[in-house]
Amino acid sequence: MNKLILSREEVSLNPTQLKMAESGWGNDAIENTVVEKITYNSDGLKVKGFIAYPKNSSEKHPCIIWCRGGIGNSGAIDSFNARGIFGQLASWGYVVFASQYRGNVGGEGKDEFGGSDVNDVLNLIPLANEIPQADKNLWGIEGWSRGGMMTYLALTKTSKFKAAVVTGGIADLRCNSAESRFMRKLYETSIGTFGTDNFNSKCHSRSIVNFPEKLSKETPLLLIHGNADTRVLPRDSLDLSVKLLQQNIPFRLLMLENGDHFLKNHRKEVDTNRKMWFEKYLKNNN
Repeated sequence: MNKLILSREEVSLNPTQLKMAESGWGNDAIENTVVEKITYNSDGLKVKGFIAYPKNSSEKHPCIIWCRGGIGNSGAIDSFNARGIFGQLASWGYVVFASQYRGNVGGEGKDEFGGSDVNDVLNLIPLANEIPQADKNLWGIEGWSRGGMMTYLALTKTSKFKAAVVTGGIADLRCNSAESRFMRKLYETSIGTFGTDNFNSKCHSRSIVNFPEKLSKETPLLLIHGNADTRVLPRDSLDLSVKLLQQNIPFRLLMLENGDHFLKNHRKEVDTNRKMWFEKYLKNNN
């Protein structure tokens, strides 16, 4: 069988960066995990990404796919943040897979902002066959901002995930609205000419509020959103919650008072809830 992971290289930080990462994400995230940059095969393209896993290889761990935000190289995960973000998840007892999406950070193809690049998320799943520590039967998925949109779209294509967490996720592009300058910039750089039929079609096909019935009913969702988010508006998660109720999809909505898009002042609360959700459905419910 041909390998899908084309290259692997452990992420290394200098001593100052390691101290900063340890301060930000904890000792376990740095000392007890391995984080690697990878290049993997996605639809025949060489796409960049990351894997992370606990150093203790004596047992298998559930897998989590982590979906980044931004578009193009804006929002790409650098080595420092990868070491912290993915090291933290791995320290909780998971094998982590993440994509930079096609066309980014030297990868082949073009970032389509929720088009065929959704395959770059789904094509991480078979990589678990090449990671001895991975329990291939237990999968979760997480997305932040644009990564939330990617998570929702992935959940319309598979029921494999037993838990999903979305923070500040895009659920409705509202492409005819200028209420968020951040979103307007995303439209201009990713979707095309405003007001054309193709533009409107792309907006519709990337907005999960338009087709919530396609979401997997087997995947409980944790939605986290700051109610002072001016980039991805709080109503994205609120409007989606109404749709989830109508579809009888299990979910929990956590709105954080005065929380901005990055929820820096709520980090402990966010991490506590993320960890709890994955433990509930990936470790205590199998």
